[in-house]
Amino acid sequence: MSTIEGVQPVATLQEQARALGHPTRHRIFRQVVDAGRPVGIAELTAGAGLNHNAIRQHLAKLVDAGLVVERRELSGGPGRPRLVYELELSADSRWGVAGPYERLSLLLSEVVRTGETPIEVGRRAGRRPSFAPRRDAGTIAGVADSMARQGFEPDLVPLDDRVDIVLRHCPFQTTALADPGTVCALHLGLAQGLVDAVPGAVVAELVARDPRRAPCVLRLVVGAGAGPVEPTLRIDQPAGVDQPVDGVGPDG
Repeated sequence: MSTIEGVQPVATLQEQARALGHPTRHRIFRQVVDAGRPVGIAELTAGAGLNHNAIRQHLAKLVDAGLVVERRELSGGPGRPRLVYELELSADSRWGVAGPYERLSLLLSEVVRTGETPIEVGRRAGRRPSFAPRRDAGTIAGVADSMARQGFEPDLVPLDDRVDIVLRHCPFQTTALADPGTVCALHLGLAQGLVDAVPGAVVAELVARDPRRAPCVLRLVVGAGAGPVEPTLRIDQPAGVDQPVDGVGPDG
């Protein structure tokens, strides 16, 4: 099904509307949203006044509708990791939660407020629990999962000593075209924050292209070559000239 930038498919919106049409389910959804962090069934049960089985049934509907994601929380202790739930990053902002452009505006505001570079702000954001992968945590597949949740439609391309993540879609196309030096730098930092959780991998480069014509490519160095690397943001202009951004360019 084709989509317009920033607009979810009609079928998905209808499924989400049906899921949230149940008052109790909507209350559980708001609990997850307002928590701002992963929450367990016990916490949701206490807030909703229902038994665990009823909560699980409502959560399953929210997960199926693409409103909430379920994952196991790795505690490092004995016993089976507990299930936790958090907001699906791609959930549409019409349900009273921050959508993609709202999240982008918050990051841009953080750049202005702190005086830090977009890469620094993006990297810190990428380490936050809200951006954690739903599965394959600590792996490059988990990084791709996180980027998929943000709407980048990533494809993994393994090579000899690196992995390319081809980003088939830009969820911020309009803004990225207007100011790639800021928006793409945020995404480079975000990728760094995600990859920080992957042993033996570092971000080497983000090749930012006009998303209307070609996909952007995130390049990761893996294995023995994954030592300290200063990542490069390379913006491909129509004439093929690379444009340095805030001191970050082809020469690092």
